[in-house]
Parts: sequence; structure tokens; C-alpha cells
Amino acid sequence: MPALPNASRRQALKILAGAPMLPLSGLALPALLTGCGGDDNPAATPAAAYTSAAFSAMAAPTLDNAAAMATTTVGSTLSVSFSDGSSRNFKLAYRPFFVTGDMVPDGNGGTTLAGGYYDINNQPIIDRSVAGKERQFYSDCPDGSSLLTLKNANVAGVKGNTVFAVVQFEYTTRDQASASQYGQLPSPIAVITLDQDPASGALKVVKYHNVDTSKAHGLWITCGASLSPWGTHLSSEEYEPDATKAATDAQFKAFSKNTFGDETKANPYHYGHLPEITVNPDGTGSVKKHYCLGRISHELIQVMPDQRTVMMGDDATNGGLFMFVADKAADLSAGTLYVAKWTQTSSAGAGSATLTWIRIGHATSSEIETLANTLKASDIMDLTTIDPNDASYTKIHFGGKFNWIRVKPGMEKAAAFLETHRYAALIGGSMAFTKLEGTTVNAKDKIVYTAMSRIETSMVKGNAVSRDVAVDKKIAAGAVYALNLKAGQRDTSGAAIDSEWVPVDMSAPAALVGEDLAAADALGNLANPDKIANPDNLKFSEKLRTLFIGEDSGMHVNNFLWAYNVDTKTLVRVLSCPAGAESTGLHAVDEINGWTYIMSNFQHAGDWESPLHDKVKPTLDPLVRANYKDRFGASVGYLTAEPTSIKLAKA
Repeated sequence: MPALPNASRRQALKILAGAPMLPLSGLALPALLTGCGGDDNPAATPAAAYTSAAFSAMAAPTLDNAAAMATTTVGSTLSVSFSDGSSRNFKLAYRPFFVTGDMVPDGNGGTTLAGGYYDINNQPIIDRSVAGKERQFYSDCPDGSSLLTLKNANVAGVKGNTVFAVVQFEYTTRDQASASQYGQLPSPIAVITLDQDPASGALKVVKYHNVDTSKAHGLWITCGASLSPWGTHLSSEEYEPDATKAATDAQFKAFSKNTFGDETKANPYHYGHLPEITVNPDGTGSVKKHYCLGRISHELIQVMPDQRTVMMGDDATNGGLFMFVADKAADLSAGTLYVAKWTQTSSAGAGSATLTWIRIGHATSSEIETLANTLKASDIMDLTTIDPNDASYTKIHFGGKFNWIRVKPGMEKAAAFLETHRYAALIGGSMAFTKLEGTTVNAKDKIVYTAMSRIETSMVKGNAVSRDVAVDKKIAAGAVYALNLKAGQRDTSGAAIDSEWVPVDMSAPAALVGEDLAAADALGNLANPDKIANPDNLKFSEKLRTLFIGEDSGMHVNNFLWAYNVDTKTLVRVLSCPAGAESTGLHAVDEINGWTYIMSNFQHAGDWESPLHDKVKPTLDPLVRANYKDRFGASVGYLTAEPTSIKLAKA
């Protein structure tokens, strides 16, 4: 007869029997019973823990393997180390969800066009440029992506775990008659329901839902994106239309015609803001546009861990570094906007500086939307591009040209939030940066990384426009800067900045500065192919301790995705895009149901430039056309491993 449990052990069992069931860990119950005495087995030895990861480099493809240059190529591995001294190597691979232009499941038993365009009434926009070949427009330029989960997800057709991707489509390059369509169509955003295989981590599309953007007046050139700490997709609208010229601008009139059916109906002040996408449990989504983060060339935004402080990439010729501090956590509908002042400490290389912050103003989204609905540029400021010889005007640099501006009485808030570039220059912000792109945060070390596509003109010594930034020489290949974050900062007026995540300086790590070549190499590269060139998308993985860098380069024949380990300072190439394509859609996901993913898209494959592609175009053009729907298609997908996805826990 087995021994009866002792008294203390019986008491523990009574407590457990009378208590509600709790999500105790696998070790909790044995540990409790063992602590009560008796002859129980000791607790199981914990599995070895993840300690670090390192990527191995792949070589850049060459014409010796032309097929590799004409598609997404991965030749790298990921080595994961564990606390018991063991390691596991993952052979990396790229897996597309679809190529735009594919027909994909709509979740209702039918199919829909991936990357398809819709007007303000959610009707397909038709490409009628070639008679007899009419078809719905679809994008060759997928960009910002987010991967997320919802606890209460419920989508028919999912057999494993439900995962959602949000993907936005920046523009389409051309119509069937090869006429440019850049910025002439309203940007679509889709919520994609994915079925995650619990055994392998593989993701499969089961539903594609095009988000209705009509309540946001449609969307304008949606570029990069990020996942908010509260689980929404933070989109972007870059290259805000110039409201002083919109009425006669052919691009904006075409956008208005395609969106509203009337080339005069679109309002330029409705664009250049921050759209936020909320995913619903049924795989649909909704959009809300925030108007109080400044009307700039929003590349993307990155919310800090406090869920209030926001850093923004400003993809403009004379751009600034902008910061927004929300009034409430997880709510971007009201807050204070700042622009940085660069005080240079070194002119060498990419330059370095300390940063101070000029307060632009405080606003709510609703009040700025009301101003946008009712005002024209001429209501806000007087502007001329010729010196008026009037001391009441201030000379600024805007979009590569000089403007003389004068804000009308009582219109300071409208100018601050609807003419943000001009107003920031007026109040002394350092508006000299040549295309600030992606922005991401390393929370552990309190560092923000921001990509500068090119370092030229207004950033170089001897320029006629910058009062602040003056590096020694042009670096057309650009750089990635690191910005240290601190608490206790004050703005230039002496007022406290209500954030513990304020950038205080700015410099580029040595490994993250591009290198221009004096002459093109044998393949045609104009920048060193073993270093970054024209960095764009940035995403940081806290667990991998890795900064991922995607290129949008007119200096590399193939654009690359790089991995930079912030501890070892090692930069390695992990993926090559098809020639002529830009690396987009980055999103590093440390863990979803135990699996690790790196979202990666590309756009405009075979977008040939001369002289960059002169040597490779004759060979690669037919291959790219065969791979990607005659250059009308582009891949949306993720970096994974073979035969299973990446797992940072030891099996």
C-alpha cells in the first residue's frame, strides 16, 4: 500500500483542490509539492537558454550567376548559441506570401487582386492605357509591413495559429503604356490573415482584406511603417504635396482624379500625416489619420517604450529631425511637436553633433484636421520664391530652393502643423538633412538609429543653405546615425520636455557609413558593394541585438539587406534583392508563438538606371520580366529558414 501523504502535503493539495485553475507554469506545481516534503522527484532541469545569435555573410551575386541577380537571393546562415555551450545553425531562405498581381483568397470563398488599387468609393481603379488590355491597377511597390497577433482572433480557414500581416503599397511605377504613375493613385493597405503551422512556423495566406481608407480621404504615398507598442500598424505619407502649387500640379491633379473622380476635389492639407491601422479579430482593419505629428515627408515613425515619445524619419531634400511627445500613452491624437537643432562637434566623415530641441507647438489631431478642412496656403502665410526686399519676410530653404515667407497673424498653429517644413525652418530648426529615412530604437541601450540616404549639398561645407550642418565632404552613399536618448532634457526656451527618451547627440558608427567609389566597378556599382549604400528601411531586434538595414540605392546594382550586430560591431549582407529593386517592408519579430521572423519585401524590380545598370541590363532585363510579371509585380514575404522557420529556443 503506498504511503499516505504527510500532513503538510495534504494541506497543500486541499488548497489546490479548492482554488480556481490558474495558468501555472510547468515547474510551478512540482516545485510546490516538492517543497512540502515527501519522496517526490526533483524538478526537471531547465532547458538551455538562448544567449546570442550571429549572421554569416553572403557574397553579392554577380553575372556568373545571373539568375541570382534577377530574384531575391539568400546565402547566409544564422547561428544561435545557448547557455550550455551548444549552438544551432539555420540556413536562411526567403519565402514570399505572394507576388503583387496574384489572385489571393478573400476569406469569403473567392479571390482578390494582391496590391490592387481602389478609389474613395472602394471601386477598382482601372488601367485603360492600352486598348483591349484594360485591367485593375496593382502595385509593384509594396513597402511598410507589420506582423502581429490578437488574442481573440477568429478567421475561417486557419488550421494552426492565427497571425496577421499589415502591408502597404507605396505606389505603382507605370501603367501598361509605360507612363509614370508615381503618386497618382491612392495608396492601398491590406490586412492579410496568415495560418501559422505550429510545427514548422511556416506562414500561409488565408485571407486578404483591403482596408477602406475613405474616412482618411484616401492615403498618399505610404512608405515605411512600424508596429506600435499597443499593436497597431503605424503607416506614413511621404513627400507631402506642396499646398502652394497643388492646384496646378499635374501629379496631384491626377491623384485627385483617380481617387475622387474629380481632379480638383483632393485637399493637399489632408496628406502628409500619420495613418494608424487597427486590425480586427476577423481579419479586417480600419484606419485613423493623425494630423498633429507635423505635416512632413513621413518615411515612418518609431514609438519609444514609454508609448508617448515618437521619433520620425523625414524623407525630404531639406528635411529635419522631428520628435513628438503624446499627452497620453498609446494615444497619438494629441501632443507636442519638436524639431532638432544640430550643433556640430565634428565635420569628419558623416559628422557628429549635440542635439537640442525647439518646441514647434502643441495640438490635437481634431483641431488640425479642422484647420486642414478649411484653410488654403494663402490663408496661412505669404510666400514668394523671389526676394521681396521686405524685412517682414524670412528667407528659408525649402525643397532645394529658397522661399521667403511671412506667417499671417493668428496663423502660427496652422503654419506649425500644416506647413511644418517651412515653419520649422522659420523658427531655427536644422533643416539641412538630405533624406532622413527609417528610424528604429534599441531600447536596452537607449539608442535611436536613423538612416540618412545621402550626405550632400545642404549637409556639406561651403553650401549656401545650411547654417548648422557642414561635414567635410559629400558621401553620396549615406550613413546610419546613432542617437543617444536621455531624460531630464529641456527645450531651447528652457521648458522641460516630458520624456525620458530624448535624443541628445547624433553620430554614425564607423561600420554604417557608405563609401563612394571614384569609378564604377566591373559590375557597375558606384559605391562599395561590401558596405551599405543609401540606407532606407531600419528595424532593430532586441533579442538578436541586431540592426537590420535595407537599401534604396542608386549606387548598388542590387540592393541588399544587411545585419549589424551592435555588440560585435559586425556588418554582414544577408539578402540580395532583384537588380533595380529597393529593399522594403522590414519588420523584425523576435517571437510569435515561439518562432522568429524578419519581414522583407522589395519594390520596382528592373527599375533600370544609367550608368548604374548599363552592364547588367541586357542580361538581367528578360530574367526580371519573366520573374515578376513583366516588371509589374513584386514580392511580399519574409526571411525564414529551411526546412523550418527560425526558433531561438532550444528544442
